[in-house]
Amino acid sequence: MFAGLIDYLDSVRARDPAPRSRWEILLYPGVLALGFHRLAHWLFEAGLYFPARFVNHFGRFLTAIDIHPGAIIGKNFFIDHGFTVIGETAEIGDNVTIYQCVTLGGTNPTNGQGGKRHPTVEDDVIIGSGAQVIGPITVGRRARIGANAVVTDDVPEGATMIGLKARSTLVPAEDWMKEFIPYGTPCDDPKCGELGEPSRDCVEKIESELEKLRAEIAELRERAGTEPTRRSGTDS
Repeated sequence: MFAGLIDYLDSVRARDPAPRSRWEILLYPGVLALGFHRLAHWLFEAGLYFPARFVNHFGRFLTAIDIHPGAIIGKNFFIDHGFTVIGETAEIGDNVTIYQCVTLGGTNPTNGQGGKRHPTVEDDVIIGSGAQVIGPITVGRRARIGANAVVTDDVPEGATMIGLKARSTLVPAEDWMKEFIPYGTPCDDPKCGELGEPSRDCVEKIESELEKLRAEIAELRERAGTEPTRRSGTDS
């Protein structure tokens, strides 16, 4: 059990450069919320629904993260910051990362009966800040949900979803194969992640656009300088 906790804390540290030690990670609201959920889910599975709800509400009070006791969560799940809601029938795989203000929400069945109402999130998925993933859909393995995206349809494996309503964008293979991409949003140019500097192609493109703008400004100034002369010649 202790070894499993160490492995979990190390998995969080690999995804977040902020903590200086494992002890610091233990204070993270997402880590505390997951601990409360493990206990609440155990009580829920045993049919002790009221105690499970009590633990759930106590954990929500302390962490501002609401995970229904019935939700099924795999290993190395990490909520960075808080204010996240995860519904009863949500299923989350291994090594999933969720940022703040995310909802794994449900749909209201037309027949009024419960059932699978919340998303299934497969392994290695990253969900960005403010994203809303709604309904009994499946988010495929290694998919990325961009910040503030609203997802109501199945997400293919490895896809990146952005916008409202969310649409898929193509992800280069070299980005898809990366173990972890912060915030679920890969860069358009793979070189931009190297050394934190723009690529040469990007710089040349900016310089070209700048030259065009300078030429247009010079042409406008030339026109502005000749128009008064033309008017004076007409008046005479």
